[in-house]
Amino acid sequence: MMGGSLWVSHGATEALFNGRSFIAVLPLALLLPTVRVSAQMMMIGGPLDCEETCVCASNIVSCSKKNLTYVPTPLPNYTAVLDLSFNSITRLRAEWTPHSLNRLHSLILSHNNLTFLSSEAFVSVTKLHYLDLSFNSLRQLDECIFEPLEHLEVLLLYSNCISQVNRAAFSGLDNLQRLYLSQNKISRFPLELVKNRSRLKALRLLDVSSNKIKALPLSDLKALPAWIKNSLYFHNNPLPCTCDLHDLVAHWHLKALSSTMDFKESHTCLLPGLQKEKMAILDLDKHYLNCSEVKVMDKSAYLEQRLVLDCDSRERDMMKNWVLPGNISLSPAMETLDDGSLLIGPLKAEDSGVYICYATSDSFNETLYVTVTVFNSTKSGGLENLKTAYTTLIACLVSLVMVLIYLYLTPCRCACCPGQGLEKSDSFHSSTVSLSQAHEETGQERGEGRGFAYRHVAFMQPKDQLEQNGRLNPIEEDEECQGDRERRRSDAESVSSVCSDTPMVV
Repeated sequence: MMGGSLWVSHGATEALFNGRSFIAVLPLALLLPTVRVSAQMMMIGGPLDCEETCVCASNIVSCSKKNLTYVPTPLPNYTAVLDLSFNSITRLRAEWTPHSLNRLHSLILSHNNLTFLSSEAFVSVTKLHYLDLSFNSLRQLDECIFEPLEHLEVLLLYSNCISQVNRAAFSGLDNLQRLYLSQNKISRFPLELVKNRSRLKALRLLDVSSNKIKALPLSDLKALPAWIKNSLYFHNNPLPCTCDLHDLVAHWHLKALSSTMDFKESHTCLLPGLQKEKMAILDLDKHYLNCSEVKVMDKSAYLEQRLVLDCDSRERDMMKNWVLPGNISLSPAMETLDDGSLLIGPLKAEDSGVYICYATSDSFNETLYVTVTVFNSTKSGGLENLKTAYTTLIACLVSLVMVLIYLYLTPCRCACCPGQGLEKSDSFHSSTVSLSQAHEETGQERGEGRGFAYRHVAFMQPKDQLEQNGRLNPIEEDEECQGDRERRRSDAESVSSVCSDTPMVV
């Protein structure tokens, strides 16, 4: 009995244990479908409750501050504004809404600790105009992540942890007007957003203040139109102090641009050194670097030049009208460019004065003054005088060279020069013949008893004679071949006549 009882007790105990296990496992088995459904609901989203969880007012659905980890579904097709701020939604997947919301124009996801955005997160909400992703934990913006949002106008990304921005992250946002990227960890200025060829066409405001930007493309920023510079905010960045930076900020301040006027005290830079002391950029002309004071420069030109006067207003697409010096209306002959600039010229001295541009719009009016000074001379006047001096100098040098060539490089006709002996000898003999004849005639006259000498000029009449190089050749060849005796005698007589006092005329 004892053993049996013990056996019964052991069996009863085993049965009891199995019963308890079954009872303990039964609730878990019953809860398993619920857990699966809950996990699926967390992936896709729980049911929309417009009484307890959300507030549904006509086309507005507000589920703010409900500690949601998902987006409630399904959302009504007529939803225009969806507010999911101040929740715990950390990932925005592609399937966060099972159907397209073509009327949704405002989506607010701020203060959610978002860390992930799917590349297809906005495929179902392409009509968005306003997207708020501020105060989250986003670290990077991938390529073309916002591309489906072709109608987006305002994008808020401030107060995240963004350190990497792909150059094509905002491609396709042709209607984006305001982009807020402040209070992040961005280290590169996104020049492609505002530069002429690559900039977003409708962008009017870019805020990259309070980031980690250490260098600015100053030359590119100076070339931007005033309506972009007016809303380009880059204050509170660790920029090194330079005079070029001071020149940029001072010019913007003189033009009363909002980006510098509204945050004048926040435009600081870091002085070199270990302590990295901050200094106001506009004070760099007074302390430390002693940068030059910036003043508004007026236009100046010379006579006969053309000049373009810019009407660089702080708003875009404004109506612009010009008034000439002396309060004279613009004449039809003057040309106005497409951007409202005025082209004047060829300039005259009387074109000097103050030109006024009135820029007007429905919400804002602006007046710009441009002082033009026309110098009473042409810009090329000094160059012309310099050219004249060079021309005169060159002419003198050429003349000197020509004189030297004439003196030293002309053909030599002296008897001592090579090749000139024969010619000069013939000429000498011909001249001595004429001189000896004149000497003989003079001697005969003296022998006749005349007391003074007559000058005779003998004209050679070569009736039947040939003349060649000043040499007389008798017709009869016998006289030419009589020998050298007569020629030597005539040469001697001619030499003696040269040494005498009798004047000779050839």
